Amino acid sequence: MKSLDFLVPLNVNAHLHTPYSFSAFDKLTDALDMAKKEGVQVVGINDFYSMDGYPDWNLECRLRKLYPLFNIEFISLQKEDMEAGIRVNDPNNPGRTYLSGKGLAFSGDLPKPFAEALAAVREESNAHVEKMCGKLNELLASVNAGFVLDFAAIKKELTKGSIRERHLAKALRLEAYKRSNGNRAETVRILEAVFGGKKLQADVDNSAAVENEIRGTLLKAGGAAFVPENPKAFLPLDSVCKFILAAGGIPTYPFLADDAKGNFTDFEKDLQRAAATLKQRSIYSVEFISTRNSAETLEQYATCLHEQGFVVTFGSEHNTPAMEPVKLSTRGGRPLSQKLVEIGYAGACVIAAHQQAVLNNRQGYVDANGKADVAHRDDYIKEGDKVIKASVSPDSEAGRS
Repeated sequence: MKSLDFLVPLNVNAHLHTPYSFSAFDKLTDALDMAKKEGVQVVGINDFYSMDGYPDWNLECRLRKLYPLFNIEFISLQKEDMEAGIRVNDPNNPGRTYLSGKGLAFSGDLPKPFAEALAAVREESNAHVEKMCGKLNELLASVNAGFVLDFAAIKKELTKGSIRERHLAKALRLEAYKRSNGNRAETVRILEAVFGGKKLQADVDNSAAVENEIRGTLLKAGGAAFVPENPKAFLPLDSVCKFILAAGGIPTYPFLADDAKGNFTDFEKDLQRAAATLKQRSIYSVEFISTRNSAETLEQYATCLHEQGFVVTFGSEHNTPAMEPVKLSTRGGRPLSQKLVEIGYAGACVIAAHQQAVLNNRQGYVDANGKADVAHRDDYIKEGDKVIKASVSPDSEAGRS
């Protein structure tokens, strides 16, 4: 592929969760205000199973002269990988595969079968969390905690309709803090009672750490309130790809790459084989959550995939309670190298050009069957660069409406 010397890149964060799934941000606008403050000019909403935040994302980005990318995230199941015991991009569950769609049609309109499938997956996901809430309440009653959790109230007060296990952890923390009246020792006593006597490792003043510990101790596999997920909650990988294409988007594989101990999943440890398999599955776009990875591995993987013709983007997720910067870095807070900034911006440009084409009822970067126009990727980069910079210009009123 050609050099990116023709680009003057902007800062991009192409994967941000908002309160329409679970997010570190209390309000969608908090993410955009942080982006503006930190000099990030291209931002991608990327909620689980939801496009509901698109109208607000579009409007609020336009008000701040930010360029919006419209994305979505699914958890799919690859049956062959599951049966073979292959861990893909979930390090604990063979066959389970996270998949994003990038550059979806802003309208969010879907053909009826796909709209019904999305609604069914969201309903099953909510039902699963409701069962966990029931088990959590049984546990609270058994230790005489003096309170239970109201699932309907949690859904109403802490979510935009899509409830996840992290919401339960947050609700339990809030209730424990409320019951203890600010007494730190009492907070610890309540939580340790719920933990079955296990000592609380987190500092009670660190709410994100407490919520993560609640989730890890009670709601994950082996926890007292854990409920195995129904396979109905996961569409097959090919069905998710068809959904993304029907919604006007680009199927995108999120790489885990190296963890803090230098480990890789079975699928990802051989990068060349992983890349070939993705192409066989008509997936020509990949992304990384940059803070997960060492600078060296991220540079190696992203550069290799970019040179093989993939669209490559980076994001931060912000789908845990911890608040981190919106401007991207690698593990340990190292800034992205200039090469990574260029690669990530180039990927965002392709998505922007694709979005613009779909908006104008033209063929985008991928066709209806998922075939990507890799031979003309540089043309999409140049077109997307124009679209983005016109939109973020201080004198421009450009944007999607």
